[in-house]
Amino acid sequence: MSPLWEINLNGKVNGAVETCKGEDEWVMSKRFRNYFNFSHPLIAKNLNPEECAWAYGMNIFDLRAWRKTNIRDTYHAWLKENLKSNLTLWKLGTLPPALIAFKGHVHPIEPSWHMLGLGYQNKTNIENVKKAAVIHYNGQSKPWLEIGFEHLRPFWTKYVNYSSDFIRNCHILE
Repeated sequence: MSPLWEINLNGKVNGAVETCKGEDEWVMSKRFRNYFNFSHPLIAKNLNPEECAWAYGMNIFDLRAWRKTNIRDTYHAWLKENLKSNLTLWKLGTLPPALIAFKGHVHPIEPSWHMLGLGYQNKTNIENVKKAAVIHYNGQSKPWLEIGFEHLRPFWTKYVNYSSDFIRNCHILE
């Protein structure tokens, strides 16, 4: 992970893997239209439905650059707007308000830093998983569930401490 320190964010605040480009059409086809209600005038006026989204599971931040922005205030202002609109501006979750707050502040990083979709895609390339710095079991097929993909489960189970009382009481798959 130490090479992350060497990534030049070119003055941007957030380094993240974009989720609108790549071989996997399900995981890597996410644009703002997938997260926001563009029939709402406030969203339609301020956002572009074709703008590329990015993954929120593994990011690098330039805190000096962040301090020069109004990201926090933007984030809070949009949360308030969403509450005023009866939660109709975007789908629930933490990514949509972050997409707005970090708009214009994201530098794309190499997809191998954060491999997405391990909870969606049964046909995930194992060699790509082995090369990825961070793997993300986003999707319904979590490795600790019976519906998890068996060939992807070992990438998770090798880190599980099965001697933990908590883990044993959760009846997590072994």
